[in-house]
Amino acid sequence: MNIGQAAGETGVSAKMIRYYESIGLIRESARTGAGYRIYGADELDALRFIKRARTLGFSLDQIRELLSLWQNDARASADVKAIALAHVAELNTRIAELSAMRDTLSQLAESCHGDARPDCPILQNLGLPKAPCCS
Repeated sequence: MNIGQAAGETGVSAKMIRYYESIGLIRESARTGAGYRIYGADELDALRFIKRARTLGFSLDQIRELLSLWQNDARASADVKAIALAHVAELNTRIAELSAMRDTLSQLAESCHGDARPDCPILQNLGLPKAPCCS
């Protein structure tokens, strides 16, 4: 199947397929005599794998490792689990940071009168040399 069909089948855009090939995340596709890319079942499976991993927030480096493990029948599941747990820890850190940002902004918005007065705690906080929420 051609790149457009592969994109439609996997949900990965043709542009991203070309990008993944260019960075070596997936191997370069076979080509027709006219130079068009051709994708088979293995490439489609890899693209679906990448799409799902991206949906779960894995980085391209993590996906590269996971793909390598996925394609290696001699893999240890402990290696896969370690990558997944490291990603969970990163997500927990990001969730905590986002929650702190949300809480600070909510407090600032509550303290703002939101009227015609120029005084605004939100702007005052943003102008601080080192904001309490984001140090």
